Amino acid sequence: MKHAPAIGDYITTGEVAALSTKSDARAAATLLFQAGLAVAAFAVAIMWPNPLTILGAIVILGGRIQAFGIITHDCAHGAFFRTPRLNTFVGKWVSGAAAHVPLDLYRRYHLNHHKYAGTPDDPDKWMVKAYPVTRESLKRKLIRDVTGQTGFRDLLGEIKRFKWAETGPSVLFHALLFAALLAVGAPWAYALWWAARIFVYPLTMRLRQISEHGVAKDRDAIDARINTGTTIPRWWEALLLSPCNVNYHLEHHIFAGVPPYRLARVHRILKERGYYRGHDCIAYGYGDVLRRATRAA
Repeated sequence: MKHAPAIGDYITTGEVAALSTKSDARAAATLLFQAGLAVAAFAVAIMWPNPLTILGAIVILGGRIQAFGIITHDCAHGAFFRTPRLNTFVGKWVSGAAAHVPLDLYRRYHLNHHKYAGTPDDPDKWMVKAYPVTRESLKRKLIRDVTGQTGFRDLLGEIKRFKWAETGPSVLFHALLFAALLAVGAPWAYALWWAARIFVYPLTMRLRQISEHGVAKDRDAIDARINTGTTIPRWWEALLLSPCNVNYHLEHHIFAGVPPYRLARVHRILKERGYYRGHDCIAYGYGDVLRRATRAA
């Protein structure tokens, strides 16, 4: 079995230490930008309600739910804010509440994914174990996502697993969201969030899961370049499908302590120094991801 190369051959410990430095200001700016996009989506749909603005708001909000989930992921790693208490507070009461992701439960689960990546014990392996799939199979999956079948199934599962200690922050978030929309005279707009959660978010999640490990050459390999993928998105894909630099998943697996706002720099350094050379681990856009995720019947 081939072993992963020494990452120290490509990047120094001093560089890693510098890149691992967290910034409360940059983390807050990231969070506020994503929250601002959500507010703007609601505002445009409320001020100029028509099918186009409403559909656009739903799509934008679906990307923001994804973004809040990613921020919760980074808080779970302690790799977003410099201040640990801010990671915990935001991950639980802000981003985690908006994304329906209980921070403590998610942290225990997700850290095992990092611990066991490249082994049969990886708890995330079931999500992508069937890839690559046939085009017809992928088409059926995507149709289930955009028609709400996946979203309603997931929502039903959340209701069945409801525990106040885990879901309480999300209940508070929804109460505050509805109250805010009611205060501006647009309680109907609350349905936009649920439309995004049910009809858009599952699709963004599936595409992200596929891009991270579904297109990997060998998910049982030790080398991250073989068991994990990175995607270089177009600007609109970054906005809707892979916000907060979540597309740099290979780099995140190598350096889980590096905050998301520094992962692009990690990618550039490793690329310039030949770390990816000879490995087909970089996809260019989500069209490329879908091509890699399909096979002949």
